[in-house]
Amino acid sequence: MGRVHFIGGEKGGVGKSLTSRLLAQYLIDHASPFAGFDLDQSHATFSRFYDEYTGQLVVDDFSSLDRILEFADQNPQHDIIVDLAAQTSQRLNKWIDDSDVMGAFAELGYQVFLWHVMDDGRDSINLLEKLLNSYTQSSLRFVVVENLGRGDNFEGFLRSQTFRKAQSRNADFVTLDKLETRLTQKIDFNNLSFWAAANDRQLIGFVERKRMKVWLDNNYQQLDAFLAAPAKVTAK
Repeated sequence: MGRVHFIGGEKGGVGKSLTSRLLAQYLIDHASPFAGFDLDQSHATFSRFYDEYTGQLVVDDFSSLDRILEFADQNPQHDIIVDLAAQTSQRLNKWIDDSDVMGAFAELGYQVFLWHVMDDGRDSINLLEKLLNSYTQSSLRFVVVENLGRGDNFEGFLRSQTFRKAQSRNADFVTLDKLETRLTQKIDFNNLSFWAAANDRQLIGFVERKRMKVWLDNNYQQLDAFLAAPAKVTAK
């Protein structure tokens, strides 16, 4: 069975592309075939770092978005990562509703994961509430990502009714640790994949490579809990 991952959060700057890149590297390192689609035309961050695996789509063009379903039809065992741009949910939802996208994925045997990446602000809680209310199908999997790089106090969320609602929908929760600022800048300025950041001896120092590997391992353990990927292999 294939899986499609819609990586959203609706809000800008919460770490959607970072999460997409992490998931892409996870699948690469576990030899799981996948394709990525980048809907962020302004920044195209996902495709910039993983251009070999990722193509760009136009959220206002149904024929462009249809490429996601066409790929799923032709590649039933692949994962699909869709990196959503901020403030595109209304346009994306129109494509989903008008094309019965969720029904199409079910027909194709694909499991749909809806990822919500959040900072520690109230807006992220409200947007998660809206997501949970918009998609009520029991077959959908929700993944909530608390990005510590965009906030260090999620107590308000953990005390909220939205958190309890997500629990009642059997959501999976990921805590994304903050990646050290200097290392993040090196990755950004050099357009490095996370694999390269953990292995490139010319651009990344020994301690920073170790730090990158620890960050990946910690996050991979969380992803293993609900993605149940096979054993790791060495891969770029």
